[in-house]
Amino acid sequence: MTEDTGTTDDVPAADAAGDGSWVSLFSGGKDSSWALYRALEAGLDVSRLVTVHPEGDSYMYHVPATRLASLAAESIGIPLVEVEPDDFGAEDAEESGAQGDAELRPLEAALGELGSELPGGLAGVTAGAVESEYQTSRIEAMADRLDAEVFAPLWQEDPRELADAMLDAGFEITIIRVAAYGLDEPWLGRTLDREAIAELEELHESHGVHILGEGGEFETLVTDGPHMDRPIELEYETEWDGTRGTLRITDARLGE
Repeated sequence: MTEDTGTTDDVPAADAAGDGSWVSLFSGGKDSSWALYRALEAGLDVSRLVTVHPEGDSYMYHVPATRLASLAAESIGIPLVEVEPDDFGAEDAEESGAQGDAELRPLEAALGELGSELPGGLAGVTAGAVESEYQTSRIEAMADRLDAEVFAPLWQEDPRELADAMLDAGFEITIIRVAAYGLDEPWLGRTLDREAIAELEELHESHGVHILGEGGEFETLVTDGPHMDRPIELEYETEWDGTRGTLRITDARLGE
């Protein structure tokens, strides 16, 4: 992030990192998982994961399969706080900006409560934003109100380099939703490996698909990685309407 925003992909100074606890904004998808992994690598004291469960489509949050975040948290070994959409107020918002602000309120309230409970208070939050000014500006403003830092290691990094770094680290990533021309039903349940990334690069050239799905073209779930003790095993069926689709998870468990 730029210097004037206060958000950075640089590791916070050791003295700042020791002045409280960190919270990871976590969906179980690849981007938030990578932000968490990088924070743990950097030695930040991540004491909680926080998952928001949106109702329907969301301008602010990763939507599909967020209920599986509890399995991921169990594998990672960090307690999870789940935020329900009781007071999003999105149905009353006429503009996307108003909806985004309404969706942020329950998250900010949850983080405020955590700040009063965690040892040393809330030092900062991790975020998995890559290019979305819409999401990032709101997270920054929220962090400012909470007097917290933001650690965003994916921000404005090269998408292909990020994808390669995730695979090099040992992330196993499953595509659980697609919603873009060029991404058809066989992509559902597909592993995001180097072959898939190469195909996404071609789709980027031909159809403008973002390699990391930053525009909502696809959503993912990290089923295993170096920060997880046990993999997530899935059973599912595909739901496809002819232009977009999602995995309907019929069973999920931690493997050995």
